[in-house]
Amino acid sequence: MAILQVNARPAARSFVFPRSQRGENGKPFFNQSNGASTHSSLAVDNTQTLANPLMTQARPLSPIKMTANGSALIGSTNTAITAKPQKISWSLTPETPVGRALVSASQRLTGAGCENPRLDAQVLLAHALGTDRTWLFAHHDYPLAADQAEAFTDLVARRIQREPVAYLLGRKEFYGLDFAVDERVLIPRPETEMLVDFLLAHVQSEKDLTFVVADVGTGSGAIAVTTAVHTDNTRIYGLDISPDALAVAQENGRALAPDADLHFLASDLLSALPEKADVIVANLPYVTDTEYTDLAPEIRKFEPQLALTAGDKGLDIIQRLLTQVRNHLKPNGLVLLEIGHKQGDSVKKMAEGMHPRPQLVGLRQDYSGHVRMVTIEF
Repeated sequence: MAILQVNARPAARSFVFPRSQRGENGKPFFNQSNGASTHSSLAVDNTQTLANPLMTQARPLSPIKMTANGSALIGSTNTAITAKPQKISWSLTPETPVGRALVSASQRLTGAGCENPRLDAQVLLAHALGTDRTWLFAHHDYPLAADQAEAFTDLVARRIQREPVAYLLGRKEFYGLDFAVDERVLIPRPETEMLVDFLLAHVQSEKDLTFVVADVGTGSGAIAVTTAVHTDNTRIYGLDISPDALAVAQENGRALAPDADLHFLASDLLSALPEKADVIVANLPYVTDTEYTDLAPEIRKFEPQLALTAGDKGLDIIQRLLTQVRNHLKPNGLVLLEIGHKQGDSVKKMAEGMHPRPQLVGLRQDYSGHVRMVTIEF
C-alpha cells in the first residue's frame, strides 16, 4: 500500500489565531460536494472515489509515492502502475505555519507533475483558510489550526491526483464572474472570452432591438450567463443535451443573473429552440479522438469527454450544427463558433457550403495568433 507521509513540524507556539470564515467576497465558503474532508484527526485517510458522468462505476484515485529526488511514482515500490485502490496520506502537524505548509505542499505538487505547483498550493491554502492569497504573503508565521491543516491536506492530496483546481474550489472565474463548476461541466477557458467579446459587441451595437441568442452546448452557462449580465436587450436560451450540465448552468443563472430573460433547455443542438435566433453562439466539442489521448490528466481524467471529443477530425458536432442553422436562424442572423486552432480552413469550407450561402465567413485569431473563432454572417 503506497503511502505519502509528510510531517512538517513547526516551532512550539503558545497562541493560535482565530480561523477566518469568509472568503474574498465576504461570503462564507461552503463545503464542497465532491469530497472535502471534515475529520478531526490530522492523520488523514484520503482514499476517495470520484464520480465521472460518463462512467457507471466510481473511479479510485491512483496511488502516489514520492521518491528521494522529489519525483512521483505511481503504484507500489515494486511496480510503476497498479489498478488497485491505494491510500494516500499527507499530513501536517498541528500549528504548522503557513510558510512551511506552502513549501511542503509545493514540493509534493512539483513531484506529481502539476504545472503551477506554487500557485496551486497558495490558492488551495487560501481556500482552506477562507481568505485570499495576498493574506498568505503577509502571514507566513500564522499557525494552522487542526481543521485548517486537515482541509489543506485533503485538497493537496486530491491535486496530487491531478484533479483540477477549479473543481477543488468549486468555482472558476470567467469574464470577471465566479461560476460554479464541477465534474458535470467543462471548465470555462480564457479563450472563450473572445467569443463573448464579439457577441456583446454585436448585441450592444443596436440597443433598441431585442436580440434572441441561442448558446448551444451551454455547459456551465458561462457564455449565456455572461451575456445576460452585460446586456439588457437579449432573450437568451442556453441549450445542452446533458441534464447534469443544465443543472449547473441553472445554478449559475440564478446566482449571477436572477432577473435576466434567460432560459436553459434540454436540447440536442438546436432541436428544442422555441423560436428563431438572431445570434447562434456555440463552443462545441472539437477535440479529435487522437488528440484526446494526449490531453493533460486534469482534462482527460476529470472533465466530461462528452463536452470535448467530436470524432476523428473533431468536426462531427460542428457539422451537425451547421445543417440545423437554416431552420433556426432569422434572416440577417449571425453564427459564432469556437473551434480548434487547426480547424479554421475546414470549418470555413463547411460554412461556405451551407444553403442559403452566407454573405461572409470570417476566421478570427486569438491573442496568441491562432485561429479560434469562425463568424458566419447571413
